[in-house]
Amino acid sequence: MKIVVMGAGAVGCYFGGMLARAGHQMVLIGRPLHVEAIEHGGLRLETRKFDEIVRLCASTDPAAAAGAELVLFCVKSADTESAGRAIGPYLAPGTLVLTLQNGVDNAERLRGVIDAPVAAAVVYVATEMAGPGHVRHHGRGDLLIEPAAASEKIAALLTEAGIPSKVSPNVRGELWAKLTINCAYNAPSAIAQLPYGRVVEGPGMRQVMRDVVAECKAVAVADGVSLPPDIEGAVERLVLAMPGQFSSTAQDLARGKPSEIDYLNGMVVKRGEALGVATPVNRALHALVKLIERKGGPAGA
Repeated sequence: MKIVVMGAGAVGCYFGGMLARAGHQMVLIGRPLHVEAIEHGGLRLETRKFDEIVRLCASTDPAAAAGAELVLFCVKSADTESAGRAIGPYLAPGTLVLTLQNGVDNAERLRGVIDAPVAAAVVYVATEMAGPGHVRHHGRGDLLIEPAAASEKIAALLTEAGIPSKVSPNVRGELWAKLTINCAYNAPSAIAQLPYGRVVEGPGMRQVMRDVVAECKAVAVADGVSLPPDIEGAVERLVLAMPGQFSSTAQDLARGKPSEIDYLNGMVVKRGEALGVATPVNRALHALVKLIERKGGPAGA
């Protein structure tokens, strides 16, 4: 199958590399720095089980998506509409587009700008770009996919490629669960520039994170979202699985790049305002990350 990754960052490169290893015709569409490195020397895929060079195509041109049967849409949430408009003209009517993004509304926003079928996917993976054309995998790598015409077929294909995937009837609830986890960890890790394990050791931080979770749950309930049970336990367990992981927001701020905080804690604040639910802790974390973004670098830099 020809499969295209739109947005070849850490998440897109990991899944693209795994699919290329399984024999699929992969094309990564990304920024020139990574594209040039991949074209010259291949994609270095470094995981806990192997470290190897994967050969696959890379391009900066959205037209490279022509002929794809599946698109993994991995751009930052702020770029959803613009990237969708860029790739849309090259997609066949039956091409399935899976949104592998943070946030809870990307699939809906993408459906507004392209004609191809779109399905949301919840991504559980810890990755980072360790250098141009070099993706480092820290843990997990599984997907929950929204029901769509080809979802079962795609889930089986991904699973065969070493990406455990299944179709879930409650992807909206799972997206909100992941949003809640991200809201608890991303901003503190970014503000302090510390990994999760050290974040939770900070005086008062566990209570702050519990307050964040409580606010997220209140907004989700008011919005009619069916959250999975024991979201508090899921938040607690993440640090046990990934104590050395820096959040994606921390990685963005460390590189002086805009983060997705508007689509994480900022989204909870926005929905809370619309639904009449107070979210003071999420508001504070969102405001602090935005302040660091304006400064142009990580805290203390």
